[in-house]
Amino acid sequence: MADNGSYVEAGGFDRDMNYVPDRITREGRRPEHGPVEGELWPVEPGRYRLVAAKACPWANRAIIVRGLLGLEDVISLGLCGPTHDERSWTFDLDPDGRDPVLGMERLQEAYFRRFPDYPRGITVPAVVEESTGKLVTNDFPWITHDFFFEWRDHHRDGAPDLWPDAQREEMEEVMERVFTEVNNGVYRCGFAGSQDAYEAAYERLWVTMDWLEERLADRRYLMGDAITEADVRLFTTLARFDAVYHGHFKCNRQKLTEMPALWGYARDLFQAPGFGETIDFDQIKTHYYSVHRDINPTGVVPVGPDPSVWQEPHGRG
Repeated sequence: MADNGSYVEAGGFDRDMNYVPDRITREGRRPEHGPVEGELWPVEPGRYRLVAAKACPWANRAIIVRGLLGLEDVISLGLCGPTHDERSWTFDLDPDGRDPVLGMERLQEAYFRRFPDYPRGITVPAVVEESTGKLVTNDFPWITHDFFFEWRDHHRDGAPDLWPDAQREEMEEVMERVFTEVNNGVYRCGFAGSQDAYEAAYERLWVTMDWLEERLADRRYLMGDAITEADVRLFTTLARFDAVYHGHFKCNRQKLTEMPALWGYARDLFQAPGFGETIDFDQIKTHYYSVHRDINPTGVVPVGPDPSVWQEPHGRG
């Protein structure tokens, strides 16, 4: 599914972060950073397929980074539809409901070809080896990290420096807070199983949203004047905030459109090459409101909000 989540006794949401830790690295070498317990795969243009879904924020970031770095010709892209059942994401957007490269109806097939008894949720993004149809990794934070560091020889000319060395330590801290309190924080609100758990999650989310509003009041992007991976990671949550998280996940202190700095920042990114074209509000709403029947039993998908507001001038040039 989009999220390996589970409920805990206190009524809160606990994300299962146990992903397949394999890495794709230059010459299949042991990486300097990150998980090292998985298998190593060599960077090789044309060998791998990124399987994603525009509905999912974790997959959306991989689509954005692939495009920003110009990796479209070396890593192919397969897109699942916005809904899934208990078994798997499906390729229902493709003719005959099959991925044209992998020949699969369900992403689950790639997981089972690698791990016949795979015990966890079938998540996107996933990198699949085209020739065998086997899953390589679904470890989403490291997929985009490695797109930048390990695939550098294949980046387009002028590709952005998404991980600037001089800011890396601070950026890691910012990204950790964004992930824990915002990316995951909205889910902590939405899937809270008790009033106390919900209110605690709500408080944590808005403390950090206020911190972001203040941080972005005097800088264009999270780390200064240039787009980094930190911006990609925050953007995919902000793009879904008013359409889904404000109502569906009960994150309703304010709408994004009511926070001047964050709203201007979000529109700035949306209108930048590589960002807005990856956002499909219909797929996003269909996914959350149709799949999360425990939260929205009727499956009714809201008509609004009007997406045209994302094209209004942002004034942050």
